[in-house]
Amino acid sequence: MTMPQIDQAIVDRVIQMAWEDRTTFNAIQRQFGLDESAVIRLMRRAMKASSFRMWRARVTGRKTKHQALRGSKVSRFKSSDQKNRDF
Repeated sequence: MTMPQIDQAIVDRVIQMAWEDRTTFNAIQRQFGLDESAVIRLMRRAMKASSFRMWRARVTGRKTKHQALRGSKVSRFKSSDQKNRDF
């Protein structure tokens, strides 16, 4: 499956959100329409292989990246630079 062309600013923001520990894949999907597998494909395509492997090792099984695995104490996370984003 091929991914549609995405503006570089959006790619950069998705990568930033994917690296953030507390930003869930669900939040990325709500904002950009990319599910977890699409984010993984985007990261694989946009990053160096070693950086992609480091990111995958970091997020694999991480409870904070998956809304369903989060505890009830964590309701919503919004990055401090996300408040001024309008895309």
